[in-house]
Amino acid sequence: MTNNVFSRAAELSDSHTPFAIASIIETSGSAPRHNAQLLVEDSGQTFGTVGGGMVERHVIEEAIAAIKTGQSRMVDASMSRSGKNAMGMDCGGAMKVFIDVHNVKPQLLLIGAGHVNQAVAHLAARLGFAITVADSWKPNLTAERFPKFTRLVDGDTISEAIVKTTITPDTQVVIATNHEDTQALMTVLKTEARHIGQLASRKKVKTLKAKALESGISPERFNEVRTPVGLDLGAETPEEIAVSIMSEILAISRHKKPVPMGDTVAEGLKKRVVIRGAGDLATGVALKLHNSGYNVIMLELPEPTVIRTNIAFAQALVNDDKMITIEGVTGRKARSVADALKITEQRNIAVMADPEAASLRQLKPAIMVDAILAKRNLGTHREMAPVTLALGPGFSAGKDVDAVIETCRGHDLGRIIYSGEAKANTGTPGVIGGYGTERVLRSPCAGVVTPLVKIGDLVCEGQTVATVGEYAEPVITQISGKVRGMINPGLKVSEHFKIGDVDPRGASVDHSTTTDKARAIAGGVLEVVLRLSKQNG
Repeated sequence: MTNNVFSRAAELSDSHTPFAIASIIETSGSAPRHNAQLLVEDSGQTFGTVGGGMVERHVIEEAIAAIKTGQSRMVDASMSRSGKNAMGMDCGGAMKVFIDVHNVKPQLLLIGAGHVNQAVAHLAARLGFAITVADSWKPNLTAERFPKFTRLVDGDTISEAIVKTTITPDTQVVIATNHEDTQALMTVLKTEARHIGQLASRKKVKTLKAKALESGISPERFNEVRTPVGLDLGAETPEEIAVSIMSEILAISRHKKPVPMGDTVAEGLKKRVVIRGAGDLATGVALKLHNSGYNVIMLELPEPTVIRTNIAFAQALVNDDKMITIEGVTGRKARSVADALKITEQRNIAVMADPEAASLRQLKPAIMVDAILAKRNLGTHREMAPVTLALGPGFSAGKDVDAVIETCRGHDLGRIIYSGEAKANTGTPGVIGGYGTERVLRSPCAGVVTPLVKIGDLVCEGQTVATVGEYAEPVITQISGKVRGMINPGLKVSEHFKIGDVDPRGASVDHSTTTDKARAIAGGVLEVVLRLSKQNG
């Protein structure tokens, strides 16, 4: 009998068929067997015995359950009428049986037998997946195109083929057909499948979603679909696409959250915002969007030249702990795109050293805000994201970006411009407390800045607040008040470079939170984002 058990186990292993072997490892009292094995297939067919009767029936049920979960288990049986683990028997003995599961592989269902899914199948086989391929075009389902032991299923329609397969909540499903995606996806969405990947363009996704909702699929259910399926590896060939798809599937199988490839139908990814610049005005925008539920990633210079350093997320790039908390929201330095996405998943703001916005191709934001405030366009254009906007002069709304936000102080501060430009740069700082140019601190020469005061300090007219250059040229404030901005020490600047500012309102000014100007601009940005995102669907 033992030979039959292991002979059958060898046959099942060769055919990659799941089974379990139940082995008695401990007995006491009047047990029917003391050393025996029982092989159980997922169909319930058995070879061998562990003693028969109620105990064996219980072991078979447990073995079938173990095969379904893919987890081995221990079973205790008491051959008594009552008590713990009682089997309703009068023998009086007890038995401990170990059920060892074999050949249980993760299930992969490929819908469509084209070039991409052929490549996916070959890679998945090497990674240990049990593969089923379904298609309505029988000539595609030739065994030579797929790995050995692949189950090939055909039907007169793609739905008929899918219905013939077995789909559990743990089945990984990849849909890649030539012209039957809608029918295939609608059929799969009505099953228990929790892991569904769809190879599709953005335009096709909108069509699929509309048809799914019309057919009665709930938005929540549709949003579980991953599309385009796969990680963003820049894949182009079927083999490369297969690597991106299986990388994502492996991450999901190991309960890791993968970085998605492009846009997905998940509503959460519509919340991804990239802001170019991380100074104090950009920070005000970031706070507004973050607190409104958006995931914010900011791109800055490696050595930021911001002056209001205590209320600028740019400081995360230079602070020793690589972070800064402003109004209860933490910004953290991100060293890569993957790191940035992880930071935003933790509901923090990510800050990257990427002044050229080279990471945009991988980030694929739904919204892009140019908040560099360079008074000219440094390369921002409408193709960067579905919704684009910019702060201040240098941009034409409707041409360079979708909208521009006015940044000039006065009645129009925060105004939304959908056609045309913001007011031109006057070169004159806004007036506060009767002072404009006088409140700005500028470098008297080129060189390295050494601050002598810090933000929040009260200073008097004529006081030296910093030195610049090899000969410590003094920077002297022209007015009394509170230091509102001061550039980071050690930065090398050019002559007349803005290195700080003093607020004439003095101690009454709150220097620890974002400014009224930043909040007004942020309100305009949020309005644009909400309006244009809704228009884009």
